[in-house]
Amino acid sequence: MTRMISMTLAATTIVFAQGCENLTPEQRTAVGLTGGAAAGLITADILDANNDWRVIAALTGAAVGTIVAQNEATQECAYARGDGTYVIAPCP
Repeated sequence: MTRMISMTLAATTIVFAQGCENLTPEQRTAVGLTGGAAAGLITADILDANNDWRVIAALTGAAVGTIVAQNEATQECAYARGDGTYVIAPCP
């Protein structure tokens, strides 16, 4: 089951990376939000989660997808300093 989830997420990442090359930052954010929510919902469905966990997984996926899409669009990432503050720097 874990292998199937990993393969699904890897395939989703590859598809979205290729499909977002010519999009504006706003469009990338929308695709990231939608794709992340879908990935979270699919994962919860594969794990046979109840409805509460499906909602949580979809919201978490949407948040992660949005952050990844924004980082890809701007090529900048936020890094925690460890003292409660963050620094914005180029993504590796």
